[in-house]
Amino acid sequence: MDTAKAPRLPVQSGIGLDLRPIAGPLGLILAGLGVSMLVPALADFSVKAKGADVFVGTAAITIFVGVLMWLSGRSAEPIRKIDLRQAFLFTVSMWLLLSVFAALPFIWGPANLSLTDAMFESVSGLTTTGASTMSGLDAMSPGTLLWRALLHWFGGIGIVVLAIAVLPLLSIGGMQLFRTESSDKSEKFLPRVGAIAKGLLLAYVVLTAACTAAYLLAGMEAFDAVTLAMSTLSSGGFANSDSSLGVFANPAVDYVAVFFMLLASLPFPLYLRALSGDVTRLFTNAEVRLFLCIVAAFTFALFAQQVFQGIAEGETAFRNALFTVTSLLSSTGFMSVDYTHWGPLSDTLIFVLLFLGGCTGSTAGGLKAMRLSIAAKAVRQHLKRIFYRNGVFPIRYGGAPVADDVVASVLGYIFLYFAIFLVAGVLLNMMGLDLRTAFSASISCLSNSGPGLGPVVGPASNYGSLPDPAIWVLTLLMLLGRLEILTVFVLFLPSFWSR
Repeated sequence: MDTAKAPRLPVQSGIGLDLRPIAGPLGLILAGLGVSMLVPALADFSVKAKGADVFVGTAAITIFVGVLMWLSGRSAEPIRKIDLRQAFLFTVSMWLLLSVFAALPFIWGPANLSLTDAMFESVSGLTTTGASTMSGLDAMSPGTLLWRALLHWFGGIGIVVLAIAVLPLLSIGGMQLFRTESSDKSEKFLPRVGAIAKGLLLAYVVLTAACTAAYLLAGMEAFDAVTLAMSTLSSGGFANSDSSLGVFANPAVDYVAVFFMLLASLPFPLYLRALSGDVTRLFTNAEVRLFLCIVAAFTFALFAQQVFQGIAEGETAFRNALFTVTSLLSSTGFMSVDYTHWGPLSDTLIFVLLFLGGCTGSTAGGLKAMRLSIAAKAVRQHLKRIFYRNGVFPIRYGGAPVADDVVASVLGYIFLYFAIFLVAGVLLNMMGLDLRTAFSASISCLSNSGPGLGPVVGPASNYGSLPDPAIWVLTLLMLLGRLEILTVFVLFLPSFWSR
């Protein structure tokens, strides 16, 4: 009898999970973040502003740790052998690790933020939420402003790759609907991500350059055009002024922002097809049509309210409505006008907008149009079955049938989404925030939108006045929302670590 035993996988840190295959890639990404810190250092150095030395120091620390992590994973099994559990851990670890080191310039630099506020700022940047605890942005050093924009830009491409290459593999929230033929082979996780990232990065860079050029033509200075283009294409919302885009008081700037916020809300794989000559997909995609219909409906409602209540009229009312709807639905969070003074009806409409979000595979946050469509079809299917018990009513999306497990995944995700929103809202209320502030801040951070409602967290203010416990709750919400909730929750299952 053959008594030979199969070789056992190496065990790290006392758990049944080999961490070395993910340490190398994480180290490379972290080192890349460190190198990028030298860009704002040059920006501060060029104008002799304080902060250049801080960025150089934090860059050295970040690169050093990144290289150590890369060396620790260098002797592991080939990267292509990464399994499903490691894929989950890699995804969550990457966002947490980058957020910690991205916060260092905010703590030691000119912004001089506390640990709590700095973590909130870095997480908000990398998740492209755009909520901020910082004020006095108009007088802030260019390096700090550029760093905020770079965090958005890095987070934006990371989000697109996450949605297109990672979440379908992990079967999160119905994203398995977009799984390709080879994406169910977990050992190909990182190579597949790398291959997809190259094409997506090309589209992302082209759109960012086009947005920068458009802002320049609209009258912006070069620094504002570059940084705001990075915030726009990432659906981020960090601006260089406490007044956001309202500081320009320029209709051309507003329309440029609207156009590129809409583009950022559409599925980025469609841009890859457009670059190869297939432009029609941008207009025939079912999710795109639904998203644009939502934009049109809410724009009309807010336009009509402004006109009927005498708030604004004509082109101004239309521009205010279109900008506000696009900014919130794309989860960008730019402000051109303070919509919190439009009345209770607009508050209700805007509160609903905070839930919805853009398209799957975009930089936008929220529930996404795909999930809304499938959930509506599931409800319709259930109603039909009540009257026709023997009938067969398959759910179809984009002309193709949707499997029952995908529908269940979508409905489960939506349930968790609302449950987390409600629990967080109650917790924030218990911490002393009024109901309007608590629940609007809860959904705004969970959907990665940025501004909430009211004078405390509305578009004309920021989150700096909130107590530290509330800031940590909202920081967690931003991460949960960006990582699609289940990606984080699965790490708390005992079976995840003991297998």
